Amino acid sequence: MTNFASFEIISGNRDKGMVILGDHAMRHLPERYGRLGLPEAAFSRHIAYDIGIESLCRHLCQTLDVPGVLGGFSRLLIDPNRGEDDPTLIMKISDGAIIPGNHPITDEEWNYRIEAFHRPYHKAVDETISEVAKATGQAPLVLSMHSFTPAWKGVARPWHASVLWDSDDRAVTPLLAKLGADTDLVVGDNEPYDGALRNDTMFRHCMMKGIPHALLEVRQDLIGDEAGIAEWADRLSRIFAELNADPALHEYKRFQSRTGPYEG
Repeated sequence: MTNFASFEIISGNRDKGMVILGDHAMRHLPERYGRLGLPEAAFSRHIAYDIGIESLCRHLCQTLDVPGVLGGFSRLLIDPNRGEDDPTLIMKISDGAIIPGNHPITDEEWNYRIEAFHRPYHKAVDETISEVAKATGQAPLVLSMHSFTPAWKGVARPWHASVLWDSDDRAVTPLLAKLGADTDLVVGDNEPYDGALRNDTMFRHCMMKGIPHALLEVRQDLIGDEAGIAEWADRLSRIFAELNADPALHEYKRFQSRTGPYEG
């Protein structure tokens, strides 16, 4: 592996007290993996990355002047939004696509991908959040950006965006209200996915530490080009700035996860 970046840190003013994350922002693979045995077209699909999210995160960080962390590798290699103990950490099949480069896989290779890609990304997330907390002396507001497909298994998804969360609703409730104030938007609450996923990025870096947060999914066809990205960046930057201005969203308060009692 030569000069492969497992993450990218977007610069921003740490005194603003906010961090933007993009776990699945990119679709890159180190040269040693080729295309994992998949056709090139697979890397234009959602199975490889969250379409539109890299550019949306960059727009948000620039407009808000806040730091961000982007995952630098395709989730087909290893999924940064899964715990190290999750059996779906390295997928053998994704939305009907068999991934030859992931099956069979040795324990040595499995552990190598954790050490070389997964852990460096999470170390960058942890350090960035810690730096913002140190700069402000308060808990930062962490917003994780994802995107979802317009349809799943032939069934259209009605939501334009959705907020996913576990049990800490401090950022979620006002975010849902602000998005819902636009009557043209259909906004989901833990749809089409449930935000309570043990040891995922939000659990690890926010739930376990009492840091206010929310995971926002935007439908991919709405941010599939620069015009759509600009529209959503404008909408979300205003909403995120309003959220960030609330002093209550800069307090440490630990909530019990819906996934069960904490360990350790």
